[in-house]
Amino acid sequence: MGDRSLGGQSSEKLSFEGQPQGVGRSPGGEPSGERSGRQGTSGIGRRRFLGYVLAAPTLAVAAQFAEAELAPERAQAAGLSVPEPSQIYDLTDMLTDATLPTSGLISIQLNTDGTATFALPRAEVGQGITTSSAMLIAEELDLPVADIRITLADARPELLFNQLTGASNTTVSTYTPIRVAAATARQRLLAAAAAQFGVPADTLTTAAGVVSSPGGQSATYGSLAVAAASTVVLQIPVTLKEQSAFTVIGTPQNRIDALDIVTGRKQFAMDLSVPGALPTMVCRPPTVNGTVVSVQNQAAILAMPGVTDVATIPTGVAVRAQTFGQCIDAVRALQVTWGPGTEDASSDATVLAELQAAQLPFVVPAVNLLAQTVQASFSFAFASNTALEPNCAIADVQPGQATVWGAMKSPIVAQGAIAAALGLPVSAVTVHVTQGGGSFGRKLFFDAALEAARISQAMGKPVKLMWHRTDEFRQGRTHPMSIDSVRATYLLDQVLSFEQVHASVATDFSHGLGEVITALVAKLPVGDIGFSETIFELSQQTPYSFGVTTQLLSEVDKGFNTGSMRNIYSPNVRCAQELVVDQLAAAMGKDAYQFRRANLTDPRAIAVLEKVAQLGSWGRTMAPGTAQGIAVHPEYHSVAAMLVEIDCTPATVGRQIPDACTGPRVTKVVCAVDVGIAVNPLGLQAQMMGGIMDGIAIALTAGLHLDNGVFQEGSWDNYFYTRQWNSPPELEIVVMPSTSGNPGGAGELAVASAMAAVACAYGRATGTMPTSFPINQSAPLGFTPLPTTPPIPQSPVDGLTRAY
Repeated sequence: MGDRSLGGQSSEKLSFEGQPQGVGRSPGGEPSGERSGRQGTSGIGRRRFLGYVLAAPTLAVAAQFAEAELAPERAQAAGLSVPEPSQIYDLTDMLTDATLPTSGLISIQLNTDGTATFALPRAEVGQGITTSSAMLIAEELDLPVADIRITLADARPELLFNQLTGASNTTVSTYTPIRVAAATARQRLLAAAAAQFGVPADTLTTAAGVVSSPGGQSATYGSLAVAAASTVVLQIPVTLKEQSAFTVIGTPQNRIDALDIVTGRKQFAMDLSVPGALPTMVCRPPTVNGTVVSVQNQAAILAMPGVTDVATIPTGVAVRAQTFGQCIDAVRALQVTWGPGTEDASSDATVLAELQAAQLPFVVPAVNLLAQTVQASFSFAFASNTALEPNCAIADVQPGQATVWGAMKSPIVAQGAIAAALGLPVSAVTVHVTQGGGSFGRKLFFDAALEAARISQAMGKPVKLMWHRTDEFRQGRTHPMSIDSVRATYLLDQVLSFEQVHASVATDFSHGLGEVITALVAKLPVGDIGFSETIFELSQQTPYSFGVTTQLLSEVDKGFNTGSMRNIYSPNVRCAQELVVDQLAAAMGKDAYQFRRANLTDPRAIAVLEKVAQLGSWGRTMAPGTAQGIAVHPEYHSVAAMLVEIDCTPATVGRQIPDACTGPRVTKVVCAVDVGIAVNPLGLQAQMMGGIMDGIAIALTAGLHLDNGVFQEGSWDNYFYTRQWNSPPELEIVVMPSTSGNPGGAGELAVASAMAAVACAYGRATGTMPTSFPINQSAPLGFTPLPTTPPIPQSPVDGLTRAY
């Protein structure tokens, strides 16, 4: 996520429009009012569900419900355009439906100390879902957020598709199951208290973990935990709170792990102390996916200080030592003969040519001989999917069993792959999911966990594997290079057709999404197409009423290590689309904002667009070389709009900062976001802030350069992500009032609209529409690439000289 301080010179405005601001709550965030034990009438806001009391020594509960009861509201397209597949049934609908059969296997435990424990079957990688999950429990259980303990569940194969973290789906898919389980617990506690007090349950109230009677009797949840338990599984109906009664959901909450983060107590994979697990690193090939032919000096490496083991694995040569510094020395000293990789002859130009040859043609025939045409083509460079936390994992493989620790967003798939690689049954492999330091799609892949398991098996010892930064940039996952062409036709004041064809290096979906598609293929509105095309069709849409609308995908070249980087296809697709929308508006003599406003069909999209135009003073007079850009992006039952201002004047573009890529600077961003119910508006704003920084980066500065099978960038030093000196000094984020009874996706939402708005602003400021991204991609590298042999650089010793 982007830095919140923005270099100490920003002006941040974070506002909630129509969101409850801690109604009926004490300053500590605990409910100050009481909640009656009476069951309200069922309705749209208070739907009835079945909860389960599980057989356990203290109260344990779970949720179960029919699919029809959870079906999300489907978007209804209006206007002249035929609804696109994602407007009928989108990717998050598919993922949510896939979780339904196993929703009853997710449980909440009440403890005798009055706390509640929940093992979340998702990965917390900084997006704040442990906090939002605690808030959902707190809301229905009437228990303070501080008394809820959220852990991350180990891989549980019985959950099937209910342990996959991706596509901004966690809150969408767990919103109702978690609440039903918590409401079941509360109802069971009321029944236990009623028996203890000798009064009807519907006369009791709950607040802050205490059940109270009108006669003054009270009992803490902890004191009732055993009495409320059951020796057999029970099924009981429950009714959820009405939205108007929320006192926790929709209120800004600090992260439940904030104190541990700032004090260094939060535990990541590399912080764990596993007996015998020593630092381990891998000497990797010079080109993408190269292979090991032989190792010339293994004996000499084993004689180096601290080195305990050397082993060859499919991805390189592993070294285990007493310290990571000794690992680095050993990796650099290894003499390896490498075999060819999968992309040795590939460079940016050759991949671009391959994409151009594979791009599908436009398919809409001429709709009117008098129609005018606007057409443009765009290219988007490879981008690194590395996170701030290095790729890492711990593994302890022993005869007949294996245990692995790591931040994994698809742990069930990881467990199966590790078992297959080790020749073990799945039941013999335990996968512990740890907290992760960033992901943005990277941790959908368990490359480090699989490597660590293979190394541990080969060495017969536990290992603590960490990738080097250079490993990540050169052999890690990338967002694929792609091209995009758009053709639109118009007559007078009406757009008649809008076609978009997108060609991309193949995106790897082997992390679990493919299995979900296979399981739900009969429900999908996209026919018999491949995995990538299905995900493209279920995630992409044109929010404007532009007549005959098509969006098509073709993919080539599976030799790269690619991944589902934040927002997958959307940033590039939306950027191309919004740039052509600007061109259409200009060709038709329309204001860019008014043209969008007139052609949007979704009231929510109109509302966020109007909000940013108003707050950002769209159309105000700007100095030469500066301009505004505006864009809107709907996805996963949510919608965001961005207004940005950019400075492309020579003084700004040419500013000198050590070891930096400067260029144009975004000076202001106004964001309006509607995600339906925003469980935690503060967390949502943080997600928007991080997405905005991502969008600025991939629009202006952050791209990889491929030359003869080698990505030239080798660290964050020369991969120019948005830095504090390149962040907008003014940033305003508005969370719109709730517009539905369910939450939408938020984790990826801001990236596409931010990138598109920046690109549009750049075009208006310079008078030239950008067609190659990031915009600085064709400029000289600005750095000397690290050598490929040895594959990682010496550890730096001049850190103080680089502090500024």
